[in-house]
Parts: sequence; C-alpha cells; structure tokens
Amino acid sequence: MPRLVLSDISKRYDDVIALDNVSFEVQDGELLVLVGPSGCGKSTTLRLIAGLESLQAGNIALNGTDITTTAPKDRDIAMVFQNYALYPHMTVRQNLGFGLKMKKMSSSKIKSRVKETAEALDIESLLDRKPGQLSGGQKQRVAVGRAMIRKPAVFLFDEPLSNLDAKLRVTLRNELIRLHQRLAATILYVTHDQIEALTLGDRIAVMKDGQIQQLGTPQQVYNEPANTFVASFIGHPAMNLVPPSVFRLETDATLVGIRPEHLIISVNNPGSIPGTISARQNTGADSFLTGKFKEWEITVRAPADPRLNVGDTIEIIPVVENLHFFNQTGLRISNG
Repeated sequence: MPRLVLSDISKRYDDVIALDNVSFEVQDGELLVLVGPSGCGKSTTLRLIAGLESLQAGNIALNGTDITTTAPKDRDIAMVFQNYALYPHMTVRQNLGFGLKMKKMSSSKIKSRVKETAEALDIESLLDRKPGQLSGGQKQRVAVGRAMIRKPAVFLFDEPLSNLDAKLRVTLRNELIRLHQRLAATILYVTHDQIEALTLGDRIAVMKDGQIQQLGTPQQVYNEPANTFVASFIGHPAMNLVPPSVFRLETDATLVGIRPEHLIISVNNPGSIPGTISARQNTGADSFLTGKFKEWEITVRAPADPRLNVGDTIEIIPVVENLHFFNQTGLRISNG
C-alpha cells in the first residue's frame, strides 16, 4: 500500500503555475527523489505535503487518509529544511527533544529517544553544545535527528545538503543511505543535483515547469530518458543530442541521443566521424573531450590520454545499441 499519494495536485502563485496536475505515489519504505532545475515546483510539492501551503486543486492522502486540509501538526510528517532551522538558544539535546516536549511526552521517554537518536547519528558528543558551536555537517545531522526522533510516517527533505562543501555532501549522502536502510523510512527528497538524485533514490521523479517529465528507477531514467529534457538533465556531462545525419543514419527521428561513454574513439575506420577537439575536462582516470563534428558539438569520454589535446583531430563511432531516438516534440521513440 502506498504511504503517500498525491492526486492531480495544482498550485498557482498569481500568474505563475507552480504545479500543474501532478500525481505520484511514494511507497512504504521508499526513498523517492524529486529532481529538477530551480523553479520546477519540487520544493512547492514538499510544502503542500507538509501543509505549509494550500493547494488549488487535487488531494493528498497519507496511509489511506485524506490530509489535504489537515493542520500541519497533525499530519505525522517531519520536514528537514535546507537552512537547518535549529533553535540557536537551545542545546543539541534540547533541540532534539523539543518536539516531543510539545507533545507532552514524559521526560524519561524523551531522554531515551534523544539517546537513541544521537547514537544513530553519531552526535552523542554534541548533545550539550549549541548550534553556534557546530559545523555545517553537525548542524545537518541535528536537523535530521530532530525529524527522526518523532518517528513520523513520512520524512520530507528539502535540499538538506546544498549548503555543505562537496566532500561533506558525499559523506552525509552515504550516511543518509545507511540511515534510510536501517530505519526503512519513507522519504521524499528534493534536490537540484542530478548526481545526488541518482545516488540516493530508489526512484526519481524528474520535474520541469511544474510537471513530472519522468518517474522511474535511476537506471530507467538514465538509460531510457522519456524526452530530450530528461536526456540532457540527467547525466554529467549531458547526453549528446544531434540530427541523425551526423551519424549517417536513416530514420524518422528528429534528434539522436548518445551518452559520452557510448562513443568510441577510432582511427582510420570507414564508418567514423572526424572532428576537432575544442575543450578537454580531466576527471582523473578519464577525460571528457568536446569537439565539433559536422558543425555539431559532441562530448566523448576517453581515457586520460595526454596525447589528446585541444586542436587535435579525432574520429568517433557511436555504439549503435546505445543510441536514443526522439521525435520533433522531444519525446522518446526508441533505443537504437
């Protein structure tokens, strides 16, 4: 049974449509990621689920009960914000236990829950500190703990790692994965970072202009993008999208897509396409070479070969079974 169900949700701010007839389900114990560019409606979706804003149309159900008009405090939902939202005058211990105190839980039970939560997040040594004495990563752990201690039906995460440096983001991302597995928690997670979405999500919903473009597993969204927007948004570098004529193909498709890792650098092959390297990005073991091929810019992944440099001529061949075809409206037709 789905834990959380959104049906035909719409939200408008004056003349701006934030969400347009959005429907999806979050299954019990699932970590579903909403990903998309700024302004696509992903954070608005969380705020509607939490009851922080009202919707114009549609309904929201939690465990089979309609909560569309239920007060936020009665929704059995916990939200973790991007800016931590900790009480600066309280210690970590007090921040963790505050919500339980408001629910009139006994002191002994609060103490037990705080201890259990602090151990799970490895923040026992921080319990007597105040937020001003914590690092960004420590504050985020406390914010997660404050939500976790309530044991809600659903967790909502609104870009919780975006304020952290790259190394700490990776560390906390791994911790969130382990925490989700340990708690079997139902989580709806919002991010604009497609790498974060692919890493964290059991499923991913890719959003644009207030609508879901595709919902599926990370593998489905990466390997079978529903349209050119998903193809170009998911994956780094983005999928190459060019006319079929670039690869000498006869097809009714308007655009052909291929990911950088599915292009082979070849020499003196009759079927190869020559081009000139215009940019090179080194990533360690690999490098991404971007060049002009028949006046179209294409990026190919290659071993970090110091002999391939800007200005050099290279020849490429696509792996035919990894080609993607899209019609004139940008919708997927098929794989190669």
